[in-house]
Amino acid sequence: MIQSKLDRINELARLKKERELTAEELSEQARLRKEYIEEWRASTIALLENTYVVDEKGNKAPLARKNVKRS
Repeated sequence: MIQSKLDRINELARLKKERELTAEELSEQARLRKEYIEEWRASTIALLENTYVVDEKGNKAPLARKNVKRS
């Protein structure tokens, strides 16, 4: 995510502490947060898919993927 979008998320969070956000600002905030979470999940999954566990004999094995329900 580009820095300007992160700055906008933070700006909207600060504004929310000071005053009530408009409907347009709330929808923008929700859209940006969703985009941030999707990118975070994708990068975390990519990192974990490239992570290996090495046992005491030196054998490398990829991490096993768990099926987790997301709400």
